[in-house]
Amino acid sequence: MAEDWQNGGFGLYVHWPFCEAKCPYCDFNSHVSRDIDQSRWLRAYLSEIDRYAEELPNRVLNSVFFGGGTPSLMDPDVVAAILERIRRTWPTANDLEVTLEANPGSVEAGRFRAYAQGGVSRISMGIQALNDDDLRRLGRIHTVAEARQAFDIARKNFDRVSFDLIYARQHQSVEAWRAELREALSMAVDHLSLYQLTIEAGTAFGDRYAKGGLRGLPEEDLAADMYDATQEICEAVGMAAYEISNHAKPGAESRHNLIYWRYGDYAGIGPGAHGRITLNGQRHATEAWSNPDRWLAAAESGSGEKLRDAIAHGDQADEYLMMGLRLRDGIDRRRYTALAGHDLPPEALMELQDLGMIETDQSYLRTTRRGRTILNSILRELIGG
Repeated sequence: MAEDWQNGGFGLYVHWPFCEAKCPYCDFNSHVSRDIDQSRWLRAYLSEIDRYAEELPNRVLNSVFFGGGTPSLMDPDVVAAILERIRRTWPTANDLEVTLEANPGSVEAGRFRAYAQGGVSRISMGIQALNDDDLRRLGRIHTVAEARQAFDIARKNFDRVSFDLIYARQHQSVEAWRAELREALSMAVDHLSLYQLTIEAGTAFGDRYAKGGLRGLPEEDLAADMYDATQEICEAVGMAAYEISNHAKPGAESRHNLIYWRYGDYAGIGPGAHGRITLNGQRHATEAWSNPDRWLAAAESGSGEKLRDAIAHGDQADEYLMMGLRLRDGIDRRRYTALAGHDLPPEALMELQDLGMIETDQSYLRTTRRGRTILNSILRELIGG
């Protein structure tokens, strides 16, 4: 019998924790270090790949994602060696997607050629804004001119290129965002990730906000108008949202991220990396040590994992719901029922449908565009029900 994870596929996430500078809004596990022994890090990554290969043999691998941090600071030879080991370890899909995240300040033509030759097939670039004043406010170390130059280099070396923008920034108007988004779409190849700025506790922005700083952030209604403008403008050029924050031309969706949202299995390698892996029919949550030095020493000693917990079937159903309803296509209700052991609460479904927040029948459940703006409220109704 097919196991549940096979509905979503199997991917591998590789976390590179180092950046040239820490952005004030970032709550990812990233660190600034001037002294990195990349050969030692390579050996640790290869050891972790071998460890997972023993537990998860003969699976068809659909995607590899180098995230961070700033993976474009990795030596191309290190990336190539990791990909060579991966290909020797697992059978791969014919359309294997290999994504590497890049920051414009760390892009060089020769380095990108080497990544492509080493097996990277897709670049995801953190541009974040298309005006220099906002780039400085966001703590970015590149200019718009450098971002455009880096993007041009990426396009020359890769058929698939995505980039990120952040909206609902300080003092930003809907009109300014509309103009910036149209400019971005004139550059775009096939994929855009468009995120609303969120202020996270524990970040420099979070500390500043708690002290009454960060003036000029848009009110909730203005941010909602920016979201609506984003959907309207992207849909008009054939790049509708396939997920709350991600837009693509048909067929250009991020295959790796779809594994997460479709609740497949993925092995997470590197400091702080999370995973979901199924062993003997039981799905487990994994988490690696976050501190880079601690992870490195642990991986060299046999395992970089900090924890591995079995996930109860009811919790799996909730995770599938939380991830799947982010997608325009939604979830398969029969799959939810198989995981949960029961159907979703009919009264809550009827009420949400009457309010225009969801669309559903016996086989599927998906949120409407309006519903996706209040997804957390919808989830509370369905999970709490």
